[in-house]
Amino acid sequence: MTEQRLSTWETRTEWPMAVLAAAFLVAYAWQVLHLSAPAWLHLALEIALWVIWLVFAADYVIRLMLAERKLRFVWRHLFDLLAVALPMVRQLRALRVVTVLRVLNRKASTAFRGRVAIYVGIVTLLVSFAAAIAVLDAERGNPDAGIDSFGKALWWTLTTISTVGYGDVYPTTWEGRLVAASLMIGGIALLGVITGMIASWFLERIQQTEDTVNKTVRATVHQETDELHVELVTLREEVSRLREQLANQKPS
Repeated sequence: MTEQRLSTWETRTEWPMAVLAAAFLVAYAWQVLHLSAPAWLHLALEIALWVIWLVFAADYVIRLMLAERKLRFVWRHLFDLLAVALPMVRQLRALRVVTVLRVLNRKASTAFRGRVAIYVGIVTLLVSFAAAIAVLDAERGNPDAGIDSFGKALWWTLTTISTVGYGDVYPTTWEGRLVAASLMIGGIALLGVITGMIASWFLERIQQTEDTVNKTVRATVHQETDELHVELVTLREEVSRLREQLANQKPS
C-alpha cells in the first residue's frame, strides 16, 4: 500500500517538478551568463534557486517517508540524494544543476522511450548545456583558468562528452574537476541508458512483429480449417447421395 502511495506521489508531482527543473536551469544560466545584471536581480535569482532546491529536498524527503523499504529507496535513488545533499555546501553550488538532469531525464526517458533518436538528442543537448554552465561558473573566478567564456566551456563539454578530449582547455579548480568527473560518469551512464533503450526498443519491435505474424498465421490457419471443414461436410453429403443413388439402382 505504501509503495502505491509513493508511485501516486511521483506520478502527480512529475510535471510540476519538471517545470521547476526547467525554471532552475533558466535561472542558473541567466545568473552565470549575465554578470552585468543588477545586483538585485542576481539576489532574486539566487533566492529562486535556493527555493527550488528546497522544493527538491522536500520532494526527496516525502518520497523517502512514503517508501516502504527505506534503505532500498536510498540505494536506488543515490543520484537524487547527491543532487539534494551536495549543493548545501556553498563551494559545490555548480553541482545543483544535477537536479535538472534527474527530473528531466526521468520525464524524457518515459516520453521518448520509443523514439530513441529524439531522446538522445534532447538529453545530450541538456547535459552539454548544463555542464558548460556549471564548469564556467566554477572556473571563471580562477585567474589561471582556461575556461573563461561560455564558448570555451561548451567546446570543452563537447570534447569531453564525446571522449575526444583534445586537452586544449581543461578545468583547473577542484569544483571544475568535480563537474568534469560528473560529466564523464554521466556520459558513461547516458551511454548505458541509451544502449538499454535501443535494446529494449528492438526487443519490443521484434515482439510486435512476432505477435503480428502469429496473429496472421492463426487467422490463416483458422480460415483454412473452416474451409476444409466446409469441404468435408460437402464431400460427406455427396457420398451420402451417391450411396442413396446406388441403393435405388439395385434390382428388386
